[in-house]
Amino acid sequence: MFGREQRYEEGESSSSSERRPQQAAETSARRRYDRYGYQGAAGASASGVGRRYDRYQQRLPVDASFAGAEGSGRFDLHEHRLQPEASSNSRIGRRRYDPESSTEASYGRNGGRRFDGYDHPSLAEASSSQGGRARGSGVGQRALGDHSPTLPSDFTPADSICHDLKQRLTLLLPVPPFPIRSQASSSRTPTAAPSSPGVYIPPQRRNQISRPPLTLLTRSTASGNRRESTEVEISMPQVTARTEPQMSPASLQVATFASRPGYGTMGKKCRITANHFSVELADRNIHHYHVSITPEVTSQVLCRSLMKEIVHLYGQSHLYRKPAYDGMQGVYTAGPLPFTSKEFMIKLENGNHGTNERRKKEFLVKIRFASSADIHKLREFLLSRESNVPHEIIHALDVVLKHSLLNNRCTLLGKTFFLQGLGARIEIGNGIQCWNGFYQSLRPTQMGLSLNIDVSSKSFYEPIPVIEFAAKFLNLEDPSIMATRPLSNDDRLKLKKVLKGIKVEVTHGGVRRYKICDITEQPTNQLRFTEDGQQKSVVQYFYEKYNIILRHASWPSLRSGKDSRPIYLPMETCTIVAGQRYAKKLNERQVASMLRMTCQRPWRRQEIIHQFADQDDYIRNDFVKEFGVNVSVDMTTIDARVLPPPSFLTLFSLFWLLQLRYHDSGRAKTIRPQTGQWNAQHVRLYHGALVECWMCVNFSKLKQEAVVNFCKHLVDTCRRKGMEFARNPLFPIQSSPPEQIEEKLLDIYRQCRAEEKQLQMLIIILPEVNAYYGKIKRICETELGIVSQCCQPRHARTCNRIYLENIVLKINVKAGGQNAILEDTLYGRIPLLTDIPTIIFGADVTHPQSGEDQGPSIAAVVASMDWPTVVTYRGLVSAQPHRSEVIEDLFRVKEDPKRGIVHAGMIRELLLAFKTSTGLKPLRIIFFRDGVSEGMFEMVLLKEMDAIRKACSSLEEGYLPPVTFIVVQKRHNTRLFPTNEDHMDKSGNILPGTVVDTGICRHPSEHDFYLCSHAGIQGTSRPAHYRVLLDENKFSADALQMLANDLCYTYARCTRSVSIVPPVYYAHLAAFRARFYLERSGAQYEGGSSAGPDDSRVELPEIDPAVKNVMFYC
Repeated sequence: MFGREQRYEEGESSSSSERRPQQAAETSARRRYDRYGYQGAAGASASGVGRRYDRYQQRLPVDASFAGAEGSGRFDLHEHRLQPEASSNSRIGRRRYDPESSTEASYGRNGGRRFDGYDHPSLAEASSSQGGRARGSGVGQRALGDHSPTLPSDFTPADSICHDLKQRLTLLLPVPPFPIRSQASSSRTPTAAPSSPGVYIPPQRRNQISRPPLTLLTRSTASGNRRESTEVEISMPQVTARTEPQMSPASLQVATFASRPGYGTMGKKCRITANHFSVELADRNIHHYHVSITPEVTSQVLCRSLMKEIVHLYGQSHLYRKPAYDGMQGVYTAGPLPFTSKEFMIKLENGNHGTNERRKKEFLVKIRFASSADIHKLREFLLSRESNVPHEIIHALDVVLKHSLLNNRCTLLGKTFFLQGLGARIEIGNGIQCWNGFYQSLRPTQMGLSLNIDVSSKSFYEPIPVIEFAAKFLNLEDPSIMATRPLSNDDRLKLKKVLKGIKVEVTHGGVRRYKICDITEQPTNQLRFTEDGQQKSVVQYFYEKYNIILRHASWPSLRSGKDSRPIYLPMETCTIVAGQRYAKKLNERQVASMLRMTCQRPWRRQEIIHQFADQDDYIRNDFVKEFGVNVSVDMTTIDARVLPPPSFLTLFSLFWLLQLRYHDSGRAKTIRPQTGQWNAQHVRLYHGALVECWMCVNFSKLKQEAVVNFCKHLVDTCRRKGMEFARNPLFPIQSSPPEQIEEKLLDIYRQCRAEEKQLQMLIIILPEVNAYYGKIKRICETELGIVSQCCQPRHARTCNRIYLENIVLKINVKAGGQNAILEDTLYGRIPLLTDIPTIIFGADVTHPQSGEDQGPSIAAVVASMDWPTVVTYRGLVSAQPHRSEVIEDLFRVKEDPKRGIVHAGMIRELLLAFKTSTGLKPLRIIFFRDGVSEGMFEMVLLKEMDAIRKACSSLEEGYLPPVTFIVVQKRHNTRLFPTNEDHMDKSGNILPGTVVDTGICRHPSEHDFYLCSHAGIQGTSRPAHYRVLLDENKFSADALQMLANDLCYTYARCTRSVSIVPPVYYAHLAAFRARFYLERSGAQYEGGSSAGPDDSRVELPEIDPAVKNVMFYC
């Protein structure tokens, strides 16, 4: 907080002592700059710069009827009356214009902006110290970006406001789809809005139809025996059981995404290298042929074998051309084949049916002409003369390049190529290997076609005997020692889950392969089957027929085949077939081993990519030349810019400095991060939370003295960093064994209830075994309503200062505090964020781990609850059908037996929470969406924008704030490398803040860019890819890039900039946390079950309101 809080009533002026610093600043500030390079008017007052907001009451006067926020100021949208109570609830000064003259009276030392009838600020403000001179090139011009109107020099302040307001409404506001009805007259002639003396009304608004008063929200509270739930209800006029809020017309325009508004110019220019190789094409059309195989084949390996046999047998006599095959239903040739349709009968040997005799199976392969791909369409698209992406041509060329690799000692597994003899294969633990290969994909970019090549590492089953794999996977002793011991049922279930669906090979009686479908419940020595009408044991069968004595007969056997005719395979007779992907989640040790293997420094990664590119040998590849494709041998060098971190401009000199605001009482009020990180040791938290009731419980083996010492150091650190943290806990520190976690947490809750105390923070020392974290969070957050902070026992034992400070960052935000804010947000210097109330959303969807065909997907949405600082986020989660990409609970309409139609959903709830928290209704929405692939862009935008519009319309008729919808992608294969030491950090990576919006950007005309906002720690940094699908706020390239980069410095859990904007990061954390809640719902599924997606609809337990109101997921 800046100094002591001051409040001014109407007509009250500040004291002379309080005016001196402001007058001195006005005298010295002849020219003002901000970090976006805009220059203020020569006579602008410094008081206009210093827009300071009270962190407790960040309110501007708006219509209080938007939500039931008690005590907030009101601003009548229809009569333009500034209510007296509004000015007493905020530190921000109010300006009032006298209709009799062009002068203004400024109330408050900061000169806050006035809101008009649409709750938009006037974009030109007059300086009280300069006799009402308009600041036409100041804040208003930054807010409009490239569309800023030029104001005549003879404009009065009132005319300037009218001019700027008219331009802004014309450029930025969408046309409301709802009709606005007149209340006073039924004629078509507009009625004049009533005016009040002393309040200025713009001329173009004086005869405008007044909007109907907003529906006042009512709050009904129902108290239970423990928790209190509050529901907010809004009455919707003319809404029946079958009607829903209308959808904005902008939501329907999904065929064309947001176009590029231009290219950014901010930052220091540099040249970097990208792992893209330019591709040139000759004027040769590609012909597409459809392939159908009878009987139907689903294996791509078998399909490619059939096509390879066709080329071998009929290539010279029927085809005359070398085809490129995609492995399923598409064949592409560089010219027409001598037929439009032809059938081929192919016989392939197949000896994998459990017999010694190899037999041939016949397949009927039909090839018929499908279409001809015109290269001219692709060229027109790359030149931005064609809006539709020619997916068919790009896919055909991609198939050509990949098919050439399959003929050149490469194996394709999934989307990764593995070359024989190139790429290490290292064991990472528990019978799993890591293979190094490479990924390649052909993409259209601004510079033309580009081939993206990158290193790719995948996990595979180690090709070892099954009995050895079981010993490694279960961490058992030597198999020879374990031979006489039976396998426990828990180990059997673990082994069943990991082995189900993989192929094994047996050598007794000839080499054969089987697919495992189950593991027997009985040990092998108890298994019997019927042969020639006689019962025979498996042990006896293997001894009599193959002379094999089974040494692990006490272990169960693998089962293959059908249920009616099972095939029993003793584990010691089977070996895992090489090259099978391990798609399940890796444990911590495996992840660490894989990271050590795959994290190469940037220069090393470049060398490996060049090695793979040399192996491709596209220059001398006759197959590629036949299609007229020419691939460059060198990586692409592109232009980039290094954006300045959040900046502050000192008077009389221009310095690009990093400014993060902390509390005034610390040794340093501002921090200037260097290379994406900063040291906050000597600063205090910007808003230290108040924690009066806290407790500590120990579930580890630490002694009581060590826990007491840890709590003492933690409390001292909290108080030193600015938190008002009680020195003594509510009850003495308690200990309990891990087996009694649930009982102990419930006992703590009862103790607090008995004392009629609300526990604000529970410090938990976790057990040494890392298996209880999810259970603790589920119980605390969904059953008891307790905010908790878990600590590792090894760190609690040492009481390291850095660890304690990191813990304090989490505790503070969980208790409702703010760690640090961008100083530019206090002074309104971030375009399209700090000019009008803006809410920022972050959304993500997480799915069950690979290999599981059951279990719900978890959707999470977070939204900023503080404006303009945007560092506090409220999070909501919901479960939805298995692997559903679209968030289904953004808005929903349900019918209540008592209340009738009720509108609900995460967007609506967060909008109401924003109004309750800030006293303002959001006039702009910025929506960051994670986890969307390119093929899902249209569907996600259509359905989720529809839900956003309906949620807004359900709150108020005609309420449709402009939306900017941005997809944030991290799962891509573009890597950026510095070209010299001046443009790299200590890890050898590009500098944080490096942005690329030319050259390799994925679409020639649509708005996207790459931003590497973080500093590399190990390995090669991966930039985030931002794709703008809808932009009703008309962001310029610089404004959006700077906003994304600035937000990455506000992540609450560390003192580093992060790789993606924090709203998306928080949404991911919230969705990950919600997976722990599924345990109580019984939604734990074993992979490989046959249940369909519709069987996985599970309701998540509700998060307690006391927990939901804070950033519990941090």
